Amino acid sequence: MRSSELQKKVVLFLIIGGTLSLFLIVYPLIVSPIRDYGVTIFGSTDGQMGETAATLIENFFRTIKVIVWMFLIISVVRLFDYIVFNAVLKNYGQPELSSLLRNVISIVIYIVAFFVIFKSQYPSIDLGAVFTTSTILGIVIGLALQDTLGNLFAGLAMQADQPFQVGDILNISNRGIGSVESVSWRGVKIRTFDHKLLVISNSVLGKETIEVAPKDNLNARAVFFGTLYHHSPAKTIQLVRDAVRQVENVSPKLKPVVRIRNLGENGLDWEVKYWVVDYKKYSDTDALIRQRIWYVFQRENIHFPFPTRTVHIEPKPEVQPVKELINSRFERLSRIAIFSPLSDVETEKLAAASKVKVYAPGEPIVRIGQEGNSMFVIIRGSVDVEIPNGAGYQVISSLGENDFFGEMSLLTGQPRSATVSATEETEVMQIGKNAIRPIFEANPDVVNSIVEIIDERRTKLTSSNATDESIDDKTSLGVLSSIRKFFGLRD
Repeated sequence: MRSSELQKKVVLFLIIGGTLSLFLIVYPLIVSPIRDYGVTIFGSTDGQMGETAATLIENFFRTIKVIVWMFLIISVVRLFDYIVFNAVLKNYGQPELSSLLRNVISIVIYIVAFFVIFKSQYPSIDLGAVFTTSTILGIVIGLALQDTLGNLFAGLAMQADQPFQVGDILNISNRGIGSVESVSWRGVKIRTFDHKLLVISNSVLGKETIEVAPKDNLNARAVFFGTLYHHSPAKTIQLVRDAVRQVENVSPKLKPVVRIRNLGENGLDWEVKYWVVDYKKYSDTDALIRQRIWYVFQRENIHFPFPTRTVHIEPKPEVQPVKELINSRFERLSRIAIFSPLSDVETEKLAAASKVKVYAPGEPIVRIGQEGNSMFVIIRGSVDVEIPNGAGYQVISSLGENDFFGEMSLLTGQPRSATVSATEETEVMQIGKNAIRPIFEANPDVVNSIVEIIDERRTKLTSSNATDESIDDKTSLGVLSSIRKFFGLRD
């Protein structure tokens, strides 16, 4: 069939080419009489008119001659194009190369032929000057052909690199995947697996990231699945490999690879890599492989993993009842000497109004010079009592569990005379002014008893080992006056 088509092309060319050649041969015999006849007619009335008529007739026939020559060149190029590109290059399996070269070479030959023929008929016209004086026209044409020229040169660049051919599978990011149907100077046509035609220009395609699966090539595919942790990996590998080998469109030339991809949250994550014969059918092949794996697992009692969660319920810490908490504080306050004048009811009220706080190691509980109206009882841990000593601080005392400090700030409101810091995690019970005020207001006599105890404690301690603020007043009356004034009590 190709031979008969070639014969038809040759016969048609001989007819058209012979006709055009015959016209060019008899052209001088036709032009000369007509030109002389025109000169004779118009020259009889006006010699200049006769010359002008002759020039017009001659230019008309020269234009016809240029057109005839171009038709003849086009016929020759098209015959050469069919013989060389369609008949020869297609046998080498490069139809997209022949299509692009055919268009480019044809255009170049037409342009060169036109310039040569035009120059032969109009030697006095300078085409270079014509084109150079048409700068604005050239700019307009260049802008109009910007996309076209971009596609042309991008197509030439891609054909020089040969990244893909007709029949290859292209996967273009965010655009689609399919088989290349044709490549031209303008763009590429891709038939997607949904049987839609995707047309992409060469200039756009040159900027994309393209994944190519060449035709007649063993292209690899990967299918993922999972198993529970207690299934044997060696057994799984053997079963899956044997199942994949039997799947249609899986190449027998390369052995499938089955391997553990990851140790997942719910089980082993697997990957089976195989080589596909016809990449166009990879979706069906992937689906068939998954199906075969499912049946193999059903027969061999291998289970796929599914999301599982182990919930650990954290037991709530036991909350000490309020009554027990107050009793515990009551016992501690009962051991402190300055609160011994209080009755059990008053001590219980004081315990209920107190607060418990925890301090980190090295954290100051009170600072020297700080305003204060509370005292602290150590429940657990230990503290250091420090006073300024030159550029630093000197530890004058260390206190532990059931010791207390800050009683003078609680009773008189005077500023802290020392810094007390926790040496380890320390839990203290804080007793504030508002906690003890109701007791003093209800029982003013208890103030005298507390002052006597403080006075006795002060006389037993020296200033070098004092564990709390020093007392400014030197007499019990001074302390009593300060307490009454701080709490607003009457004499």
